[in-house]
Amino acid sequence: MKIFYQLFLVVFLIYSCENKSYNQGENGIVINLNSPDTQVKKLRLHVLGEELIHISATPENEFPKDSSLIIVPEQKTAPFSVKEHQDSIVLKTDKLHVWVSKADGGICFKNKDEKVILSEAVGGGKTFTPVEVEGTKGQTVRQIFESPDDEAFYGLGQHQSDEFNYKDKSEELFQYNTKVSVPFVVSNKNYGLLWDSYSLSRFGDSRPYQQLNDVFKLYDKYGESGGLTGTYASPEIQNEIVRTEPSIFFEDQKSIKNLPQGIPLKNASVVYEGDIEASETGEFKFILYYAGYIKVFVNNLLVVPERWRTAWNPNAYKFNINLNEGERVPLRIEWKPNGGTSYCGLRVRTPQPESELGKQVWWSEMNKALNYYFVHGNNLDEVIKGYRTLTGKSPIMPKWAMGYWQSRERYKTEDEILGVLKEFREREIPIDNIVLDWNHWEEDQWGSHEFDKARFPDPKAMVDSIHAMHGKMMISVWPKFYQNTEHFKEFDEKGWMYQQAIKDSIRDWVGPGYIGSFYDAYSSGARKLFWNQIYEHYYPLNIDAWWMDASEPNVLDCTDMDYRKSLQGPTALGPSTEYFNTYALMNAEAIYNGQRDVAPNKRVFLLTRSGFAGLQRYSTATWSGDIATRWEDMKAQIAAGLNFSVSGIPYWTMDIGGFCVEDRYVAAQVEYYNNEHENADYMEWRELNTRWYQFGAFTPLFRAHGQFPFREVWNIAPKGHPAYESIVYYTNLRYRLMPYIYSLAGKTYFDDYTIMRPLVMDFSSDIKVENISDQFMFGSSIMVCPIYQYEARNRHVYFPNTTNWYNFYTGAYVQGGQQLNVEAPYEHIPLFIPEGAIIPVGPEIQYTDEKPAETITLFVYKGKDGQFELYEDEGVNYNYEKDAYANISFSYNEAEETLTIGARQGTFEGMLKNRTFIVVPVSKEVPKPFQIDAQGITVNYNGESQIISLKNN
Repeated sequence: MKIFYQLFLVVFLIYSCENKSYNQGENGIVINLNSPDTQVKKLRLHVLGEELIHISATPENEFPKDSSLIIVPEQKTAPFSVKEHQDSIVLKTDKLHVWVSKADGGICFKNKDEKVILSEAVGGGKTFTPVEVEGTKGQTVRQIFESPDDEAFYGLGQHQSDEFNYKDKSEELFQYNTKVSVPFVVSNKNYGLLWDSYSLSRFGDSRPYQQLNDVFKLYDKYGESGGLTGTYASPEIQNEIVRTEPSIFFEDQKSIKNLPQGIPLKNASVVYEGDIEASETGEFKFILYYAGYIKVFVNNLLVVPERWRTAWNPNAYKFNINLNEGERVPLRIEWKPNGGTSYCGLRVRTPQPESELGKQVWWSEMNKALNYYFVHGNNLDEVIKGYRTLTGKSPIMPKWAMGYWQSRERYKTEDEILGVLKEFREREIPIDNIVLDWNHWEEDQWGSHEFDKARFPDPKAMVDSIHAMHGKMMISVWPKFYQNTEHFKEFDEKGWMYQQAIKDSIRDWVGPGYIGSFYDAYSSGARKLFWNQIYEHYYPLNIDAWWMDASEPNVLDCTDMDYRKSLQGPTALGPSTEYFNTYALMNAEAIYNGQRDVAPNKRVFLLTRSGFAGLQRYSTATWSGDIATRWEDMKAQIAAGLNFSVSGIPYWTMDIGGFCVEDRYVAAQVEYYNNEHENADYMEWRELNTRWYQFGAFTPLFRAHGQFPFREVWNIAPKGHPAYESIVYYTNLRYRLMPYIYSLAGKTYFDDYTIMRPLVMDFSSDIKVENISDQFMFGSSIMVCPIYQYEARNRHVYFPNTTNWYNFYTGAYVQGGQQLNVEAPYEHIPLFIPEGAIIPVGPEIQYTDEKPAETITLFVYKGKDGQFELYEDEGVNYNYEKDAYANISFSYNEAEETLTIGARQGTFEGMLKNRTFIVVPVSKEVPKPFQIDAQGITVNYNGESQIISLKNN
């Protein structure tokens, strides 16, 4: 009987396991689906924290063996329970309830009170299409989530269409010069979604843009159907060229061959005109691709005011038009190419289908499976903290990186770079960093890492001289190698060099043009070799920082997508179609790990033109690429920087003044050099740079760079000119704010903080801030309101309603919850301080480590309780990882009108044990301007806690 019972129990257990709808493991559950309602066969929920859930899905019988490039290994888990509830499986942590439909695998994330946070679309929202590339099989995947009307999305990296809230918008995620794609969004519903795919992806709309003639019936300017009329005129040809254009698609080196061959584009004037007729009613979404000057009119209305980009580096801009079925609407494009090669295109999407409209949509071209990470928190800071838990913490940048960076395309000789730094010191304008850009090698030796001895006779002495002037030097290191260099051959013999550019004999733009290619950063051996070459040639010079240009990788400008994939693959991990977007991440890993291996206690600083999720863990900043010197481009950088910051990567910067310069500004500079005449264009140039410096002083990294005209302040305007005085003022202000700024840098590591903050992060209860893209918080205490229009001397500013505010310059009190037109004189950018802010201000310095901040002025803005924590460490090493740092807390109590300076916590070598605080209270009753040497209450501090009364002050 006993044997019979045991056999029965075994059979019962086997039968139960075979029929159980899920299998539970230590870290989560795997659900087996066998339903005609879904393509998914296996669904996995991996618990990585109380509010971190990894979702995987596959249409195959088993999950593919794979590891993530963006998720740091050895993720912790959290306690969870699982139960079945009618037609659902419910996984619970202490803070999340995840409901999964047994029928189709559809997932709904709820809080512990069963309130929905995020829900997949009905049926699970997952689709899979098999794809095979270069013998590797994968899946084209799509995931749709429901999204309420009042939801807002931010993130996705850095893009240039001046878009901020991505609700009901779309973005194509790929890497290119000025475009950095990071597949992470945060929602105003206090969650984030990290889409784990490295291939070409789309957010918001899964469909590609289409050619005009695939969407509309086209009519030329005479009313004949079949296409628009294209008219090409040039002063270099006698007669115009007129022809019918079935589409406007001249967007890459392949498609521009379809332009008329008998007309030089330089100084040409091109007009495309006619009518478009839609076959359905709704909102059509257009994307304009342009180089040169361009305007677009629809229905005789100017929908795209004049925009400009340099000929070799086009930009994309989006706009939407509502059209009615069967109605003919005039379309006119006015294009003035200003280069021998130039690009133009207009494509469109039809009204979005109901299945995607208003929802959160993700699409990727090639994955092994569908993977995403759900991150929840009580606010967006907690969401970003969860993102960095997954993808890695952001190390503290060297303190000198928080100072000013001077760069130029390019310092051509040793004397030039040393002379510029010397001039900064003689003029007593603060600076920490100077940059040596590309082509410091001999012309035909790109990738050799050797200096051209004719122009840089003693590189070691040059770097030593920079250090002697208390500067740091960053050097441009590309992943590009000319075929004739020894370094190319070292990669090539191991199979670590992309071959397509070599096979096609692609020549670059230098001199007669040289053939080369990029190394395969997806190979661990290639990454080690890349660092070893740097270590052998550059590192002995004591260079301080590494500038990784063209890290998209940009093997060749302006190529179509298919050819781009050919140029950057196949990779060591698989086809470039699958690994299209993560090159910059792998390249950063090469240098970060390389330097930490040879100098484990020297802080790494990397600057890269591209990036991806997880980039922050390699102590890497990103800049916005070769943007244009235009007011609209300056404005676009505000939204670009904010979205990049909330993509979880805290260090972002831009070329102050823009990189690519309009010809009119070049001519104006030359005229000024010849006769010191400040013509209208030169006046605008000076004001543009002034406004850009004012904005740039309040970004995580303060850095100027660009083509001629040069960007050193004395090359913009002479001393005494308002442009000069304003730029120097904000540079000095940046350095006086160094205790505040470096404390923010400390918070990025210890608290996973975000320095450059959209208003929605700090004032989320005020729905009016959800679409404000031209104001932001620099830390918690300074609201920055850039000026981005020529000759503007005022601007509208919205004051969030959860606090009241103080004018930085006057101390005047401003009631929150209103929009005001505020003054913005040439010299000043509008800045406002919230009640409760505490801002530490240090001494006047010329570089960040000139002297310790023995005296700190503390501005305390009354009206609400407030706090700030002053962070200090050794500034250049990783001893903070071993608890070698100190914090001093400041807490203001509004009811008692007292400031508590807390006992110092921690210690480090060289720490000040005694210092002076000068406390300056600012109140509605006693407004005080921000003055660097303001008078206040003197407090001698020895590390012990003190309480200071601020009554009657």
